[in-house]
Amino acid sequence: MKSDHLLQVTNLKITFKTEEGNLTAVNGVTFHVDHGEIVGLVGESGCGKSVTSESILGLLDKKRTRCEGEIRYKDRNLLELSEDRMREIRGNEISMIFQDPMSSLNPVFTIGDQIAEAIMIHQKVNRKEALNRAVEMLRLTGIPSPETRIREYPHQLSGGMRQRVMIALALSCRPSLLIADEPTTALDVTIQNQILELIKSLKEELNMGVLLITHDLGVVAETCSRVLVMYLGQIIEEADVESLFETPLHPYTQGLLKSVPQPDGDRGRRLHVIKGTVPSLDKIPQGCRFAPRCEYATDKCRQQDPELEAAGSSHRVRCWHYKEIMEGGTGRAAAYESN
Repeated sequence: MKSDHLLQVTNLKITFKTEEGNLTAVNGVTFHVDHGEIVGLVGESGCGKSVTSESILGLLDKKRTRCEGEIRYKDRNLLELSEDRMREIRGNEISMIFQDPMSSLNPVFTIGDQIAEAIMIHQKVNRKEALNRAVEMLRLTGIPSPETRIREYPHQLSGGMRQRVMIALALSCRPSLLIADEPTTALDVTIQNQILELIKSLKEELNMGVLLITHDLGVVAETCSRVLVMYLGQIIEEADVESLFETPLHPYTQGLLKSVPQPDGDRGRRLHVIKGTVPSLDKIPQGCRFAPRCEYATDKCRQQDPELEAAGSSHRVRCWHYKEIMEGGTGRAAAYESN
């Protein structure tokens, strides 16, 4: 089926093959990313955010993982492409900023060699030009003395420096789609803002689509145009940023927003905590996956899994009782108040 989106993920299901049996980490996930927009993917650790992003790039072990559904990039189903074709796309047309820079950089090669290699492979330029572009990309990410840094090894740089190297590496080929997995985790606030501004600038310049994976709702509010909220392998809410922060419909989204410290809030008041933890994949509850942690759960929630349904022109939610919850006054005001 033809898609007008830069990236269209449809009914994605990711299953891990283990000694104890098959475990489904992502189930029925559908979303899209367009040219020139930043889409945020948020949720607690263990919700399937990183696994989803790795499946787009074909990074999951095919012997131990089964991916079903469609991942269409520029109307090509990436799940059907050969590994050779994926290598041409990966790091060139689609790039990723990984969460852990130390494990993503090769310790035996200099920073300059690693960035230049990616440029030479995909852009077909000579080594001198590739190194010059590597220096320019390091400068753009705010690394001081980039001409010197390109001759250094990963262990000689701080965690924040390594993270900026990873960002320079991901952006060096000027991709059409950037997947950023917690790109500013190891950075201080000043550098974080600088990196986010760089991503936004290149998004405008290249008409680049960005899938931004983060737990920081402040980053989402400042950077993204749309937001996907993920819980235990499913998208449970999708909306434009303004709608999500003004009128969160799912109890889980409301809980995430309640947990955000407010600048003008009572400093002596304890922050809201969503009770319980994300269940393990071998203990996924029947019915709504959030039901065991939800204060509004009924027998229907515990028995039947709701569909992701339209709740407005740009708003979708997976909840049996979101209308009653909203009518009960649990919208914007309640999202920022403690129970």
